[in-house]
Amino acid sequence: QVHLVESGGGLVQAGGSLRLSCAASGRTLSNYAMGWFRQAPGKEREFVAAINRSGLSADYSDSVKGRFTISRDKAQNTLYLQMNKLKPEDTAVYCCAAYNSGTYDSNIFRSWGQGTQVTVSS
Repeated sequence: QVHLVESGGGLVQAGGSLRLSCAASGRTLSNYAMGWFRQAPGKEREFVAAINRSGLSADYSDSVKGRFTISRDKAQNTLYLQMNKLKPEDTAVYCCAAYNSGTYDSNIFRSWGQGTQVTVSS
């Protein structure tokens, strides 16, 4: 079982940056594609970004494309989300997830983290 723990959330002004981390324990993340998702109050969870097992392929939602960057460090067994040019509408709880395969073209997940709060003030 992969245990995921997010960190790096907080309060930031619009236009600012944050870097989220997702640390894994229990098993290596290197075999799995990884993703970031977010859920704002009163809204459904939405996809933010995903990266494949090798780290050579990534995908982003249209709302964050060009502002957010997903990356992974296999040696550290950690996933990252660099968030730049943050907007108030980015406010949400951000969770990382491990897909059940090396690619992100499915909606089957092995593990989810508990989430970290990101609040962007205007």
